Amino acid sequence: MSETDEIEAARKLFAGACDFIWGATSADKLPPDSLNEVAFVGRSNAGKSSLVNALTGRKSLARVSQTPGATRQINFFNLGGRLMLVDLPGYGFAKRSKSESDSWQEMIFAYLRHRARLRRVLLLIDARRGVMDSDRQVMTLLDQAAVSYGLVLTKADELKASERATALSAAAREAAKHTAALAEVQTTSALEGDGIPELRSHLAALAQ
Repeated sequence: MSETDEIEAARKLFAGACDFIWGATSADKLPPDSLNEVAFVGRSNAGKSSLVNALTGRKSLARVSQTPGATRQINFFNLGGRLMLVDLPGYGFAKRSKSESDSWQEMIFAYLRHRARLRRVLLLIDARRGVMDSDRQVMTLLDQAAVSYGLVLTKADELKASERATALSAAAREAAKHTAALAEVQTTSALEGDGIPELRSHLAALAQ
């Protein structure tokens, strides 16, 4: 199949049915493994929900909030009975108490450790800010859990072309330092659609 055919097949997959099926507020309330899973994680307001909406061509499949740290549960979306999209709560929100941060960490790592059908984690990085210390901490934990993950730069439309290239290069250098990170870094704009077809194709290859 040519790259063009792969992108079209992925477009059809993501244009099909995609339904919210489960919200888990703690590690002991996760749904049974039923499909291969792709999880989205990143700093609060990195654009996770916007990216999920852009990938599926919907405006409100995943909740978008201007309030950092608004997503407080793990949300599961069934994509056409072939792939589960998992929206994880954001991290790095300064106003959260230590107990809340510890609770987030416990829930997320329980998810990462026990999901047998987790095929990929997408670690979203705000392209305007680049990889931050809290992102590096999560990357190290993903390395330790031996979970395959890729960096996805978001909000690329807010950068000039030269700034995009610089951000992409910096993220690739960071990824190269981590054992479980993919070498390829995706650059996206949920607003303008840049990189969305390519990311769909990347994820469709993990579907059943």
